[in-house]
Amino acid sequence: MLAAELLAEGVDTPTLCELAGLSRRADVRDIRDTFEQAVREAGIGFPGRVLARRHAMRRIAARLVDGEIAALDPAADDWEDTETETAEERAFTALLPPCTCCLAHTLDTDQRTWEARLRRAALALIAAPPTGPCCRPAPCAKQ
Repeated sequence: MLAAELLAEGVDTPTLCELAGLSRRADVRDIRDTFEQAVREAGIGFPGRVLARRHAMRRIAARLVDGEIAALDPAADDWEDTETETAEERAFTALLPPCTCCLAHTLDTDQRTWEARLRRAALALIAAPPTGPCCRPAPCAKQ
């Protein structure tokens, strides 16, 4: 999706077009190699693992707020080891259980209350100014 968004924003390279056309079921190594090549071709600074993970967290939070994903969707990924730098990042990740099956065992509240708290934390996260460089060639729209 990031490749398609960059194409829509006018960043156009042959490898970015190839990446946008890859299936989600494509081999992870092929996706990563193609992504890295597309990033180099576009002249976009490639963030390190920690910064990339923090950008991904903001993107997940924005998708949650926009209603593109359900509150349980971020719990399907492993966020507990993500290095956070801001209070908003810590508040968001603190609400994410290690997995969806652990939701009932790790939360001290009912699911509806947890979802409301997670959405508030997501809103606070995307409203806070990002730290670190943006990973897009032009200024971020949310900055």
